[in-house]
Amino acid sequence: KNGPCGPCKNRKTREFGFGLCIGILVRQMGISCGPNIAVRQNYGGDVTRVQDTQTCRAAMRRLGEGGRTKGSSMFTGIITDIGTVTQLEQAGDLRARIQTGYDTTGIDIGASIASDGVCLTVIALGPDWYDVQISAETVSKTNVGDWTEGSRVNLERALKVGDELGGHIVSGHVDGVAEVLTSTTEGDSTRISFRAPPELARFIAAKGSVALNGTSLTVNEVEGDTFGINLIPHTQVVTTWGGTQVGDKINLEIDTLARYVARLADYG
Repeated sequence: KNGPCGPCKNRKTREFGFGLCIGILVRQMGISCGPNIAVRQNYGGDVTRVQDTQTCRAAMRRLGEGGRTKGSSMFTGIITDIGTVTQLEQAGDLRARIQTGYDTTGIDIGASIASDGVCLTVIALGPDWYDVQISAETVSKTNVGDWTEGSRVNLERALKVGDELGGHIVSGHVDGVAEVLTSTTEGDSTRISFRAPPELARFIAAKGSVALNGTSLTVNEVEGDTFGINLIPHTQVVTTWGGTQVGDKINLEIDTLARYVARLADYG
């Protein structure tokens, strides 16, 4: 009655449920959901424990705060794992199983993970894998159609509130596919040039940002529909870029800011 969730029991249970009340308190305390969470408030030192982690996470998602971003997921283009495609099944839409180093106990069904830059929704989970369902539209606009069992893909989980924005804002909505034209070694780094789809070339600018296979990269130079980037050794090691070859098809997402600048110029 006098504890931190007493008011929720009395007033809000019918509308939100007790789990949401706990979620509000967890958010206010600035902590995240986990097993045996203790939420302490200054009500005579009362402590309320959340034994059901899934209830807590569901409440946080309904709040849209404290958990992963609600609505359209966003990414930064900083790759945090390399996954391996272990199964592919064409049953209506394409279904793919991706092996990952992520702790899958911290991934919810319905979560978004950028896989080679494509924002895909998790539909099933295992100890070290997750499944995604990929529409024919997505396959036609990306390099997903080239995936085979054993393909390695760059992975990034969706941004959550408070995460560092290490690259640039990436939506996971691939605009088109670029082709690798050349790959040359310069010192310890590798310089790669690409041909962009003609309709996207106008959005790419020298010293601007692009997302290529989900990786936030800086454009070195642009000439017509070709552009170049430089890869330092670290990037090649922690992503799939170390195995890139001439002729490879690469998922390209242009910078959102460039898109809006072009739109303003068209109607300026």
